Amino acid sequence: MSEHFVFRDLREVLAKANEEKSGDQLAGLAARSERERVAAKRKLADLPLAEIVQKPVIDPSVDEVSRLILESFDQERFEEIKSMTVGEFREYILDDATTEEQLKRVQWAIIPEIAAAAAKIMSNKDLVLAAAKIRNVTRCRNTMGERGVLGIRIQPNHPVDDIGGILLTTFEGLLYGCGDAVIGVNPASDSVETVGAILRALSRLIDAYGVPTQSCCLAHITAQLDAMKRGAPVDLLFQSIAGTEAANHSFGVTLQMLSEGREQVLEHHSRREVAWKGSDVMYFETGQGSALSAEAHHGVDQLTLEARAYGVARVFHPFLVNSVVGFIGPEYLYDERQIIRAGLEDHFMGKLLGLPMGCDVCYTNHATADQNSADNLLLLLASAGCNYFMGVPCGDDVMLNYQSTSFHDALAVRKLFQLLPAPEFLGWLQTAGIFRDNAPALLDASARRQLMQGLESSLGEIG
Repeated sequence: MSEHFVFRDLREVLAKANEEKSGDQLAGLAARSERERVAAKRKLADLPLAEIVQKPVIDPSVDEVSRLILESFDQERFEEIKSMTVGEFREYILDDATTEEQLKRVQWAIIPEIAAAAAKIMSNKDLVLAAAKIRNVTRCRNTMGERGVLGIRIQPNHPVDDIGGILLTTFEGLLYGCGDAVIGVNPASDSVETVGAILRALSRLIDAYGVPTQSCCLAHITAQLDAMKRGAPVDLLFQSIAGTEAANHSFGVTLQMLSEGREQVLEHHSRREVAWKGSDVMYFETGQGSALSAEAHHGVDQLTLEARAYGVARVFHPFLVNSVVGFIGPEYLYDERQIIRAGLEDHFMGKLLGLPMGCDVCYTNHATADQNSADNLLLLLASAGCNYFMGVPCGDDVMLNYQSTSFHDALAVRKLFQLLPAPEFLGWLQTAGIFRDNAPALLDASARRQLMQGLESSLGEIG
């Protein structure tokens, strides 16, 4: 018995072509059956790219993200691909004859909705293979994203923002060869005083050891800028972002705030005596479901909205972008299958759009997932060329109360895939005796005592 499916508009085709997601079901946007999902995928595959550009999923007159996407879109380069359908574009991306240089040439000619459409008709293997073609390199205090490099963010969160606890965790992470992506603390308190104290403490530790890495306090952008005005050193300016104007408003942020904040940090950098490697100073975090959780999704599916968040991020030339893939919870990504799929989709779309993509391979304690699930996604993303992962003590974030990846995981993935830390950071690890050649060294008692001195001097300044 045959069935006939009719889709009202591009939004409905995009939503129903998506792989199963509990968030789309919650929003009433998901396909009602696998037959309808396949029908939507076939319809989407035959859709010309030009039609996607011509029919914004959210009206630019009511949404500044839509306006930004169209204003930053490279129409001249789009002429090179506009005649393709989504299916043909997928084949072009996956074709062995299509090089990284060719894909980078059209990065700004790809609007987020095109990246989302391509992801929806790809298998997990396709997403890994396509993403592995592309490396997006960025520079702040060091260089991230080069081929053969895997960075790790040390995430030394503490339930009460105890500076000693934060520094001890950071020191442990450094001994594992982690921390080249960033030493980034999610504060329990968003007060300017707390943010400033964390930034100063991390700066002391970095200076004491001469570590070529950057620090960040992942508070609201206004708290970080206020702390900076009071003398705190800001390496990277952080903000969570989403794919609609209304969702960004729920985070208390506008595009103008991001632009002004970036300019302030660049000016701040020009006055500091630091050997900056580049001027990429922003750090963004995203995640499928954020707009829906804020009731700001405009009837658009969560994968497409995630791609639109990347359309925002790339305009500000970030040093790091991080999909916190399983953090929002099972209402949006129900189980390990959905979390793994979303992580691969996010990484591919971000890479295709020109972003330095990392991933917090994580899950909440009430999701149908476990550490084996996280291991699976970790290995898949490593093979896809992910820029960086999280380093959390034992993989258990005691402040945010969710499960992520550990310092040990970082060592295992680097070993399995023969990956190295960022080049400047690797040189420091070797000089400090933490690495011998390109591998972690076994530290004797004398070496451990010597390394402890920098930590003790940093702890001595608390208070």
